Formats: sequence, structure tokens, C-alpha cells
Amino acid sequence: MKSLAAHFSRSIGRPNARLHFAAHSHHPWPDVTETAQAQCWDDAARLLDDKWGRIFSTVLPAAKRHVENRLNLSDPGSVVFAPNTHEFVLRLLSALPPGRTARILTTDIEFHSFARQVARLEEDNLVEVTRVPAEPFATFAQRFIAELREDHVDLVFLSHVFFNSGWVVTEIADIVNAVRHSDTLVAVDGYHSFMAVPVDWSALQSRAFFIAGGYKYAMAGEGVCFMHCPPGFGPRPRDTGWYAEFGALAGARPGETAYGLDASRFAGSTFDPSGLYRFNAAQDWFDKAGGDVAAHHAFAQGLQQRFLTRSPAALQGALMIDEPSRRGRFLTFRLAEAEAIEAHLSANGITLDRRGDRLRFGFGVYQTEEGVDRLIDAFN
Repeated sequence: MKSLAAHFSRSIGRPNARLHFAAHSHHPWPDVTETAQAQCWDDAARLLDDKWGRIFSTVLPAAKRHVENRLNLSDPGSVVFAPNTHEFVLRLLSALPPGRTARILTTDIEFHSFARQVARLEEDNLVEVTRVPAEPFATFAQRFIAELREDHVDLVFLSHVFFNSGWVVTEIADIVNAVRHSDTLVAVDGYHSFMAVPVDWSALQSRAFFIAGGYKYAMAGEGVCFMHCPPGFGPRPRDTGWYAEFGALAGARPGETAYGLDASRFAGSTFDPSGLYRFNAAQDWFDKAGGDVAAHHAFAQGLQQRFLTRSPAALQGALMIDEPSRRGRFLTFRLAEAEAIEAHLSANGITLDRRGDRLRFGFGVYQTEEGVDRLIDAFN
């Protein structure tokens, strides 16, 4: 496939725009999302409070169908949206059994939405957390599964792609299938895999939650995150908004808070719907632009290889993951000079990302071979 850079004229295509290689974080939005944003405003201006009828009858169902298609799910009713992934983390935690300290099995490199929250709960002895080190990567899955076999776990939470290295956990199915207890909640943070690497959740949809959103590779911006909810797990989360009763059965018992049986049980409350408009526009554009996630990932990997072939001397020997099949959409280099290199490139009009001593270079469909060459030349 060819670069889709021409579809980003309002962001990275502007005159004198910075060269953007942070394609693992804030992605530029395709031009079609500007019209979508305006449509959201126009609907609100014309319809006022009646806009919610359009949102719940048209906009939201379309967004659910997009997620259903991307993950190869069998029911769009298993998908719920929220403004951010932290809301989903809180609701999952609130679905853990009461009356005792819940046990959580996770990794030592989860993103802050989860890691910070469980660390705070751990301070007050509200949860007991086991963190399996991500490194060495080659033995991660084996070590994680070994921990699953030790004791009963109430919540398993891990990433599909590790955010601070790009390592793809290709053994996700093996890990999920290794969970021994039928009441254990299993959640996978897919923010760095959704629309970045091919994801087929069909075989896991009845057992594991999948959490992601539009801020990164879906190129829809903030405020539009989603969670696939396997049926029957976490039927009555204690952190609950009034939208969660929309799908409740009419015959709910007196004195008991009612919930829907589908993913609406994890819904929140009133939200800014503009992200849904942008998400639908970006997804529709993606389909019309040709190719699929696999083709776009292959394109990004080609750009990665071009960069590595001429890898600047300053980065030699610092690449964290050599195996292409184990890399997501970004390359991570670990080196003591990371801060100085980031400052040098930024001064030369290039945006990338640093996490401590790790430099992350993201590659996406809006980039070009010429842009990669400019990035390499900027090191000199």
C-alpha cells in the first residue's frame, strides 16, 4: 500500500508542520474527522436535547459495529464506550468480590490508568497485587502462566502490546486459557494493539475483556474508549452510572439496583459524544482508503526496516526488540543519552517520545519514506 499522508493535510500536512514520529501516542487525525466534529456541533445546535436520540439510535450503534468488525466479535452488544480507560478500570475493580482482599495478577509495566490505581488500593490493603516482570521478554508468557497456577486470582490484567517497549504478547490466548477459575475476571489492555496489529478476539470473546480507544492508532482523538465485555462476568459493578440501567430488565427486584445483561452493565453517565463522531468518520475513512490493519501494519514495518537499515550511530546496539513479529507499531531504544537525543531531534522539528531512558519512534500510515530519511538525516 502507499502512504496515506495526503489525507492529513489539516495536521501534519500543514506548511512547516513538525515531522511526527510519535505514532504510538497522539496520532494526527485524518481530515475527515474535522467534518465529523462539525457534524456533532450541528446536531447539538439543531436538535438540542433530542440529539441523544440520534446518538443512541445511529452514532453509538455504528461505533459498536466498527469495534465488532475490527475485533471479529459476534455481537456489538458486547461493546460499551466511555470517555477514558480509567473508567473501565474502576468498574472492573468494583466488580471484584466483596468481604475480602482481592488478588490481582498483572505485570510490572502496565499503563498508569491501571498501575497507579491498583498501587493506591494496595497501600490501604484493599487488594493484593502480584506483578510479573515483563523482562526478559522471551520467557514472559511462561512466567505469567506459572503464576496463574499458584493460587486463586480474582483479576488478571495485562497488555497485549507493552507500551514502553512495543513487545507483542503473541501468547495472549495461551494466557487466557490458562486461567483456572471460572470466576476470575480477565482483562487485556489492547490500546497498543487495536488498529495497530491484527487482532481477532473471536476465540476469546466469551472469556476476556478487551479495552482500547481512539486516541492512538484509531486516530479519533480523546474521549472515545471502549471495552468488550464477555457475557456473565462482572454482572453488577459497584461503580455504576445511570446509563447502566438502560438495558435492565423490567422485572428487576425491589430494593436491588438493576443492570443490563449486555455490555451496558459497565456503562457510565452523560458524556461528550464528539469522539464517537470522529471515531466513526475515521473508521469509515479507513475502510474506503483501502487495505486492512494487517496491510497497514506491514506498511509501518517497512518504514521501521528502512529506519533500521540506516540506523544512526547514536542508536546502535540499543534496540530493545529485534524480532519484527514481536514488535508493534513503534521501535524502542534504551540508552543513557535518550534525553539529549530527544532534545536534539525536537530542536530540528521532529516529534517523538521518551520514557526515561527509552526513546520511542512510532511509524504509521501517514508517514513516507522521505520522512524516514529526513528523520535519519536529523541525527547528523
